[in-house]
Amino acid sequence: MQSTTSLAQVKTLQGLSLADVLSFIHAADSPIIFKGLCKDWPLVKAGLLSDASAADYLRQFYQGLPVSACYIEPEHQGRVFYNAAQNGFNYQGGKIDFNQLLDRLFALNSQDNAPTYYMGSTEINNWFPGLAQHNSLQLEGITPLTSVWLGNRSRIAAHYDFPQNLACNAVGHRVFTLFPPEQIGNLYPGPMEFAPGGQDVSMVDFAAPDFERFPKFAEALQHAQIAQLEPGDLLFIPSMWWHHVEAQDAFNVLISHWWRDTPAFLGRPNNALSMAVLSLRSLPKAQRQAWKAIFDYYIFEHDDVSQEHIQPEALNMLTKPLDELNARQIRADLLNKLKR
Repeated sequence: MQSTTSLAQVKTLQGLSLADVLSFIHAADSPIIFKGLCKDWPLVKAGLLSDASAADYLRQFYQGLPVSACYIEPEHQGRVFYNAAQNGFNYQGGKIDFNQLLDRLFALNSQDNAPTYYMGSTEINNWFPGLAQHNSLQLEGITPLTSVWLGNRSRIAAHYDFPQNLACNAVGHRVFTLFPPEQIGNLYPGPMEFAPGGQDVSMVDFAAPDFERFPKFAEALQHAQIAQLEPGDLLFIPSMWWHHVEAQDAFNVLISHWWRDTPAFLGRPNNALSMAVLSLRSLPKAQRQAWKAIFDYYIFEHDDVSQEHIQPEALNMLTKPLDELNARQIRADLLNKLKR
């Protein structure tokens, strides 16, 4: 991949309070780095002393519930990905005691060509009760899913997430390469049914992109933004932005905060995509175009559509924004239709 210095850098802001952060991201439609906003967290301070100090700080909150982690052979150079046949993954995954995971990580310190151990999204309160009190963001009006990510050097394939994310780089250094949602066609998403992290991923190896196989990736790079994070830096990742994540040190810890801007009763948009694949994707092109016009009218461009020709009490599922009662009715109708 071309040098990160030649790519656009994510906007960086300094000297802000958490209240300032919330006001900035409320209107943001692109990533933002909030420099040093988490620098006073005890975990960050421990990591600046040493990796061992950060690990020992985490150990005191662990209550024994096994964590999910994966092991990647050195030949893959930390890339969490598919196997060659794309019918499985290039790692071994399973449950492990967190203290054993740390011991295995630190046993690798003397190895030049070390394998990778990676603990993905692990909910902070279930696995590390008490850690969040001084090592997470207290967001007014938001109840995020707060998770810990930990390991040595790793590369997570570019993917998108539906929730908004405020990710604090607590220990080590990370590089995020981010792309706006409309670059999906230039990122070559892999299979939809399963992926290393459960979400569609780009098939491009960012460390050695094959531009003959993936020629449109060159266009994606023209729209990429790079976030180079030091300990204590906070990164805002807007909903649906693609992001490739590289952890660069022998020990790295990230704490993420995911939340959605709409009520949970509205469901996951991924479910609508699966339904569309089932019922629309195989239609003749003319019919797909007709349905595209219908979706534009009711879904994607509805902000500009007048509904004055319908009595307010008759709007029902067209109520904007959709309320919980009508959402439940739509869900019940769908379940009944799927049973037929």
